[in-house]
Amino acid sequence: MRTRSKRATRVVEVATAAALVLGVSACAGSSDDSAGAKSAGSFTYWSMWQSSEPQARVLKAAIARFTAQTGIKVNVDWVGRGISTKIGPSIAANQAPDLWDGADSTVYGTEASAGQALDLSPVLKMKVPGEDATVGSVIPAKYFAMEPKDPAGSDTYLIPYEVASTGMFYNAADPVIKAAMPTVPTTWAGLLSVCAELKAKGMACIASEGADSWTNELYFDYLLNAQRVNFNTLASDKTGASWDNPAVLKAAQEVDQLVTGGYVIPGYTATKYPAQETNWANGKAAFYMDGDYVTSEVAKEVPASWKMASMLPPGAQVPDATLFGFSIPKRAKNVSAAERFIAFFMQKQEMSGMTTTALNITPRADIPAPPQLATSQQQLTSPTVRQPFDSLAGNWSPEVLDQNYLDMWHGRLTPAQFVAKCKAAQISYWKSQG
Repeated sequence: MRTRSKRATRVVEVATAAALVLGVSACAGSSDDSAGAKSAGSFTYWSMWQSSEPQARVLKAAIARFTAQTGIKVNVDWVGRGISTKIGPSIAANQAPDLWDGADSTVYGTEASAGQALDLSPVLKMKVPGEDATVGSVIPAKYFAMEPKDPAGSDTYLIPYEVASTGMFYNAADPVIKAAMPTVPTTWAGLLSVCAELKAKGMACIASEGADSWTNELYFDYLLNAQRVNFNTLASDKTGASWDNPAVLKAAQEVDQLVTGGYVIPGYTATKYPAQETNWANGKAAFYMDGDYVTSEVAKEVPASWKMASMLPPGAQVPDATLFGFSIPKRAKNVSAAERFIAFFMQKQEMSGMTTTALNITPRADIPAPPQLATSQQQLTSPTVRQPFDSLAGNWSPEVLDQNYLDMWHGRLTPAQFVAKCKAAQISYWKSQG
């Protein structure tokens, strides 16, 4: 299941949400810390998962146990990904559920950015049932700190139960890769040396879906991070002067070294997903940049001898993270019951299903990731995390970056030309925004 494999998906979701005029007044309920008490009642819950998906199976089992222990009935609707376009109008019409879940960018774009998400900081103080811990003590604060703040200054409008990240995935058991890369390179020059050795042995270094701007731009995003350049800040400069920063050109030059060095798999410029993912899974290239969902996508293609691993482009300071979790609209009618379910699902025994059944990483550090995501989980132990592209949203990317980046990625623009074109496009873009 490709949750956020293309930036275009996110742009459409956020742009659609931004166009909604919600105009809803705030009216929040209070938290109930007595998570162990049995009481009557019910609440409505809309989920981003379809009923047949593994995440839904985990949540169904938790809901059954929650109702058995508390007496609270959960009226759930397995909406699927269409929730991103359904939730905003529902809030505007005062027909939203008491609880819903989605990716953090969807929650922010459809609800929190308009000031319509309940601040869930009281939930962080609630006791996790059956554990000597609070919700806030089992969910690292760094996951809230990376979120954009809502109009009231809150970053706790979502309580996560899954974390996804991106990286360069590879087969750590491949003898050719092991010989070329006995240790993970710590510098960009070191990665280029690995690529050169792989090329000399007949293996492409990088597999790339040539038509996909989002996954290929992740190299630029991480290399900007290595230069301590915030992507969102770069894009938000209405004067375009941010593109004159030598660090931006350096990041572009490093990306271009993959292209001019011949380290990207031959013929990539004319391919679309899943052509190169398949080539990578068949051992025709060493690295494939994507979200960690790729491990599930190729699980049936790769042999049992594979040892899935991932690394960040050398020099990257902070891994990116995408959260999936619960949110409550401000006008929810059954806030207390919904909050109790959130606290209930934060239990290790409940959330572990997201690893064992759904094969994903959870925000709880004491729940080991599935083996194929062990290195991704290790990367997420970083003291800080950030959203991909530093929370960049809206239609800036298709208007300014995407085609210019692909032109450089396909060898049609030099790094200097790429920077100049992006600067000019950004100036025009912001003028058009008024």
